[in-house]
Amino acid sequence: MSLQLHRPDGKGGFEVRTGNDPAWRDGLRSSRWGASLKGGKLPDLSNPEMNPTSAARSVAFWVALAVITFAIVMAGYGLGIWHLAVPGA
Repeated sequence: MSLQLHRPDGKGGFEVRTGNDPAWRDGLRSSRWGASLKGGKLPDLSNPEMNPTSAARSVAFWVALAVITFAIVMAGYGLGIWHLAVPGA
């Protein structure tokens, strides 16, 4: 089943739509895609949901996570929570 050919009918089912839409290219002429802009160049669109993290902050996060993980593992061995397996024992 393809949603291109079978679309919701609003009653919980699907209705079959056959045939060609002669104006399908008009849906692609959105200024959002840059098709109708001069030079076909995309516009600058802001993304208010995205605040990029700086590279330094990202590296600091992963280094801190590695240090904390190492400290937890070393504390576990130091306190006897974990122990090294002895082969043959």
